[in-house]
Amino acid sequence: MTHKFPAAKSSAALLTSLLLAACGTSSQVTDLASAQGVTTPGPHESPRGQGQQELRGLWVDAFGPGMKTAAEIDTLVATARAMNVNVLFAQVGRRGDCYCNLAAMPRTDDPAVPAGFDPLSDLITKAHAQGIQVHAWIITTAIWNSTTPPRDPDHAFNAHGLKAAGRDFWLMVKNDGTTRGGADWLLDPGHPDAAEYIRNMYVSVVKNYDVDGIQFDRVRYTDYNNVGGPNNWGYNPTALERYRAETGAAGTPAPGDPQWSDWRRQQVTNLVRETALAVKAVRPDVSINAATITYGAGPASETEWRSSRPYAEVLQDWVTWVREGYLDVNVMMNYKRDFVPDQALWFDQWNSFAASLMATAPEVHQVSGSAIYLNDQASSVNQVWKTRRAGLSGWAGYSYRTPDKDVNAGTRTKEQVLPELTARLAGPGGPFERPVRWDRPNPARLRALSGQITVASGPVGSRTVRLLDHHGQEVARTQTDGQGRYGFMRLPLGPVQVEVGGVMSDQLTPLPRQVTVLSPIALP
Repeated sequence: MTHKFPAAKSSAALLTSLLLAACGTSSQVTDLASAQGVTTPGPHESPRGQGQQELRGLWVDAFGPGMKTAAEIDTLVATARAMNVNVLFAQVGRRGDCYCNLAAMPRTDDPAVPAGFDPLSDLITKAHAQGIQVHAWIITTAIWNSTTPPRDPDHAFNAHGLKAAGRDFWLMVKNDGTTRGGADWLLDPGHPDAAEYIRNMYVSVVKNYDVDGIQFDRVRYTDYNNVGGPNNWGYNPTALERYRAETGAAGTPAPGDPQWSDWRRQQVTNLVRETALAVKAVRPDVSINAATITYGAGPASETEWRSSRPYAEVLQDWVTWVREGYLDVNVMMNYKRDFVPDQALWFDQWNSFAASLMATAPEVHQVSGSAIYLNDQASSVNQVWKTRRAGLSGWAGYSYRTPDKDVNAGTRTKEQVLPELTARLAGPGGPFERPVRWDRPNPARLRALSGQITVASGPVGSRTVRLLDHHGQEVARTQTDGQGRYGFMRLPLGPVQVEVGGVMSDQLTPLPRQVTVLSPIALP
């Protein structure tokens, strides 16, 4: 979503007064809810209170005003505090850049950001002072969208975009030779150097800032395919060369080739796993989360998941990320219009599916992300209640800049709508009437393993790695990435070892609170 609106003119103080005025008395809010169709809780749905946990999030995008100046951040934090939101998913990485001064990717060219100003640092300071978490949201694959190149010569698009050749060329390519998905040029997850660059983007932010979490966005192969697939992207020459070497396939695979689809899907999973392990190695208490795809109807089971649109159309297997513990929080982009019956049904289906995953992976939180920009305010509030009824861990709204469909259509402003939405959510009888906690992951629960292989001949990627318990029984398996890396986030208690290509590692007992690194395994 790239809609643009005029910059906010209100100060934090003015907004706070508007919010208080909008909230009014309990009877006024009840009358407003009744008149405009807001769903109110039943007797079993009393608002959650202090001491309880529930993720209440807002996405804050960088496609317009919101977090680009100190004044905008003052207003943003005041709004989140009044709304009883406890997590801000702040877009610090838009397209190969950073709304911060200290990261692997260059500082943004955005002229709206004052010279020398560090939006991420300022936001963390102010949000933490109000008990609000900040999760660094980065678009994982998109790196540029303008025919005017970035100013920084080291920007990934300048160094590895259209003018690059051979292995230096990192762009995602369509089967017809197209190198641009819509307006964007994107990095190919199957290119080992591009994947390494992406991994380092996230790690650099975690090393330099006290973020509470990182969020993957668009961590997949891109759109512009037929509904339901197959996906037509991934034809970067280096990625294709890897695929042929690792699988023995000849020629150029068709988009719907099952082996080719599985290989590309695994590259995305490898990227999520290796980034999660690298981030946890730096800060075990940082939350790893992803904004995940929920196109169309929701599956009723994991078997149906494998024929779902996200799995087939954009090659994003987020169920595996949940099952293997690569994520702490799965934030579904459950973007459905509540007033359209089919979409309302799909919203509930995806919530039910996510709730079912909590039975098999209870340590991974499930959050339903709502498209408040597509809905009227009553519908957005209704989706909060529906999410809570489904038993999920929380709700998030996209986005702070476009808080309802009128703002999205340009008929009203964010400044007009936010006080109203705040009153509906956090006023008397609203689902966020009382503040609640949301804690970082407990580092004591982390027991992870990371390793790498070397080979005397042949490719290092796509090697099957098995995790064995102290009885020698297989408890998990994965594949090496293009750098020969592998890892496991969910380990059994006691000693473990790994096996790859018939070679066994030494047995060891991983310690809690850290990612245990195995010595490299040499294969013939």
